[in-house]
Amino acid sequence: MTDTGPASGPDSGPDTGPNADQAAYWQSRAGQKWVTHQATLDRLFENVLAATLARAAPQPGEKVLDIGCGTGASTRALAEAIGPEGHVTGIDISAPLIDLARARVTGPQASFLRADAQTQSFAPEHDLLFSRFGVMFFDDPVAAFANLRRAAKPGARLAMICWGPMPDNPWFRLPFKAAVERLGRPSPLPEFAPGPTAFKDIDRVTGILRDAGWSAAEGEEVEIPLLPPQVLHEAAEFACLIGPAARTLQEKDGTEDDRSAIIEATAALLSQYRRDTDLTIPARLILYSARA
Repeated sequence: MTDTGPASGPDSGPDTGPNADQAAYWQSRAGQKWVTHQATLDRLFENVLAATLARAAPQPGEKVLDIGCGTGASTRALAEAIGPEGHVTGIDISAPLIDLARARVTGPQASFLRADAQTQSFAPEHDLLFSRFGVMFFDDPVAAFANLRRAAKPGARLAMICWGPMPDNPWFRLPFKAAVERLGRPSPLPEFAPGPTAFKDIDRVTGILRDAGWSAAEGEEVEIPLLPPQVLHEAAEFACLIGPAARTLQEKDGTEDDRSAIIEATAALLSQYRRDTDLTIPARLILYSARA
């Protein structure tokens, strides 16, 4: 593809900034899983992306910043919505994810930038700032959203979707339950440490947005079905590959026998969500919005 606009310059070197730990993580084997399993992840979050796009309402001709764009599914959908007169820049801290996004999404209205959204210098030219699960990993979220505020035109919209608490999300909770029963609990993490559920508290996140200079900050809990692999064992195996069960297996030096037992237990737990020939997993998520 041909990169245009602000994404056409060199990478911004996020590996030594305030989110260097996240940069290292997303360059590691853990991040590589998102490249290897791109198609499965795109399908898993298909309904999530659709709901976020409906809330964001991208318009033809708009300029959009796709924060934490990953392997490009959201960037491609945004490019289709804004049409040939618009432009979307996908930004992500992970080189492997950005490389795949560049390969997948073609056309002059989309470009990509490997950079840290917390520190990258942006021109105030965007009509919409968008994120599907891409904003929960900042070392300093107030600083990050203040920086993103500088990317927005006056009156620009912010629309993003984040995970709710783990106990409300069986996709995380059930594999973790199986892993803990087999191996014991891993070491606890700080409640709001950068990670998937860091933005689970609506009052906290809307406060972060206000402190960062955004107005009309709101959060709404929504329930959206995830679309995992339809073979139950494959769904369980995938659920144990990315998330708290995988962390538990790694920290506890789990064996292949442990992994197999955890997958079998997870399959049994997930079976409650099979309806006829369909398997969907309910997810409790939070849609956030704000204005510049």
